[in-house]
Amino acid sequence: MASNTPSRVLKYTSLGLRLVAAAAFLAAGSAKLAGVSMMLEIFEHIGLGQWFRILTGLVEVSAAIALLIPVIAGLGGLLLAITMCFAIFTHLFVIGGSPVPAIALLLITASIAWLHRVGLLNLIRPTQA
Repeated sequence: MASNTPSRVLKYTSLGLRLVAAAAFLAAGSAKLAGVSMMLEIFEHIGLGQWFRILTGLVEVSAAIALLIPVIAGLGGLLLAITMCFAIFTHLFVIGGSPVPAIALLLITASIAWLHRVGLLNLIRPTQA
């Protein structure tokens, strides 16, 4: 039984992180897609146009859903970690405000990608016949 403990801990740690991240990104992405006034203002300030808000919302919602599907959870985590890198950059150099929430979400999503790295590698490696 002791040998199962680390894998069990990792399994539940991954599940907890995935649920937290999925909830956060489903909420944020949905707000972007719904055109919540705060999101309209933020993306107006970014200056790339509202199409970028829609694209970002679609990425966040689809990757959040991917977090809930174990076989592609690593891909969702990686996509969201990359998204959070851009969010941190945007906060620091474009719109201002605190990058701390984006940094926290980066740490969570990068951890998910790391915990699911084997599955992620299996998605990109050709299968051996």
